[in-house]
Amino acid sequence: MAEETTAAQPVLRKDDNTIYVGKKPSMGYVLAALTQFTNGATEIAVKARGKLTSKAIDVVQILKNRYMNDVAIKEVKIGTEELTGEDGRVSRVSIIEIYLKK
Repeated sequence: MAEETTAAQPVLRKDDNTIYVGKKPSMGYVLAALTQFTNGATEIAVKARGKLTSKAIDVVQILKNRYMNDVAIKEVKIGTEELTGEDGRVSRVSIIEIYLKK
């Protein structure tokens, strides 16, 4: 008996307006935030962990000071996450979450 397959539907998550900062250039994340606000989002979150927390702050400041003066920082959360490596060792990593509101 053959199974019927259909095209995968995108899964809508509560945090669709979340930008996870990684190793790409900062302007890529700034453009992603601009796109979110342009598409009608009133709030977005910029999240990063480890050494990339400073890049998340840079992204928010570039967005606020150069492109969208009407964006305000609603809330900033900092904390620590525990990550388990492939070898089973647990390491702690700092995290930052910056919530922006238009």
